[in-house]
Amino acid sequence: MKIATIDKSIIKISCDTLIINVYKNIKDTTPIVDILDQALSNYISSIILAQPNCSDFGETTIIYTLGAIEAKHIILVGIGNKEELTTDKIRSAAAIAIRAAKKIHSSSIAFRPSDLLTRTNDFQMVTQAIVEGALLGAYQFDHYKTKNMTPMPLNSLFLIESNSNNITAIQKGIHIGSIIGPSVNFARDLVNHPSQYMTPSKMAAHAQEISKKYNLELLILEKEDMICEKMHALLSVSQGSIQPPKMIILKYIGDPANKYLTAFVGKGVTFDSGGISIKPSLNMSEMKDDMAGGAAVLGAMAAIGQLKPKVNIIGVIPCVENMPSGKAYKPGDVIYSMSGKTIEIITTDAEGRLILADAITYANKLGATHIIDIATLTGACVVALGNVASGIMTNDATLCRQVLQAAAETGEKMWELPNFSEYKKDIQSNIADLKNSGGRMAGAITAGSFIEEFVENASWVHIDIAGTANVEKDDGYILKGGTGVGTRTLIQLAQNMSQI
Repeated sequence: MKIATIDKSIIKISCDTLIINVYKNIKDTTPIVDILDQALSNYISSIILAQPNCSDFGETTIIYTLGAIEAKHIILVGIGNKEELTTDKIRSAAAIAIRAAKKIHSSSIAFRPSDLLTRTNDFQMVTQAIVEGALLGAYQFDHYKTKNMTPMPLNSLFLIESNSNNITAIQKGIHIGSIIGPSVNFARDLVNHPSQYMTPSKMAAHAQEISKKYNLELLILEKEDMICEKMHALLSVSQGSIQPPKMIILKYIGDPANKYLTAFVGKGVTFDSGGISIKPSLNMSEMKDDMAGGAAVLGAMAAIGQLKPKVNIIGVIPCVENMPSGKAYKPGDVIYSMSGKTIEIITTDAEGRLILADAITYANKLGATHIIDIATLTGACVVALGNVASGIMTNDATLCRQVLQAAAETGEKMWELPNFSEYKKDIQSNIADLKNSGGRMAGAITAGSFIEEFVENASWVHIDIAGTANVEKDDGYILKGGTGVGTRTLIQLAQNMSQI
């Protein structure tokens, strides 16, 4: 999609659709609305008076201009109360507007960032939110469609501004939003592909593309390398499948003099049948999304390679397929991990924490001082927080605040779970150092406690996205299917760390 600034009178802008934001309080109506209203013989004000709900957040009203102005259509987008407007709401409103414009086959759309300025944002923030919302809202996964369902694709997005003093900030917002939006959509694609395509080897192939395109260092550990590294926890999970495991390491060094190295560790189970502890057949097809944490890390690394923050980041993604077979590991087995700790297998459906254990141990070996792992880890987190928020745990309050701040800035909701020492007794084994499941009680917390056992001396935050990685219906810029959740938080965290 071409994205550019434009300096023209609002009635002279030639485009398919002009997006006009309408606040709840008619007194907050912008001067632009008055100009358009005059050109359209007071039609807009008549609509606002006759349909007051049109200003409710997310409501859209389509007006056909019939040649009265250059734009073919106007879409009024309800913004709600101005004092309640947030950057994330702007992002959602832009996505809603884009989808409404697609329904009337618009190929070119224009927004006015200045209409959305408040005391808490600026031109760059507003523009970035509009661009991200537009790109995320226009997303569709049609790789396997044999018939094109979109007669006219969106190909142009114009940001209207006449004051040259604001252009630099707007262009910076365009630049950042144009990187983040496609990076999230890339992560969405990875999650939405079926597991017959998105195998560990294919994840590694996508990592190679990212490495080459954005000049990131890449290392891919094969099964033989993992044997040498004694990654028996990861290898145990993979041994039931014919798909070979892969360990992907992407490295970005933006500040060679900085002693800190942050690892983003993403779970990459490309299909989770549950193994011998097989899942119920109902909804098992959804288990193709069990690599959403790995997808978020790949998407974040793609953006970081373009944004070039002054920070050092490694992306570590252990990729396996968890399947039942005569070679699969079994409940009751005791396995070794790369760290040397032994693990009693209570259930083979608690596999994500096993591959993360070896991935985190490897990140320790690479010198990581900070570790953020992200995984579709537990159904217990879905029960606790539903599809609204991701759960997080930590051993470092400062790093946790940084992650929560980055999440808040992007609109990705996260909620901290307790990390009391009393929970650790639930993962103690009678015959090994640890067991891989503490049972149903506090399942999201005990899973995090298990991962923490392998962190060593690094500052650590664990993000459980089991409930937020995939949704059943559209909501603002969050579309049905893989959401790419976590990608924007990791990108924002890297940018924020660059400024410390």
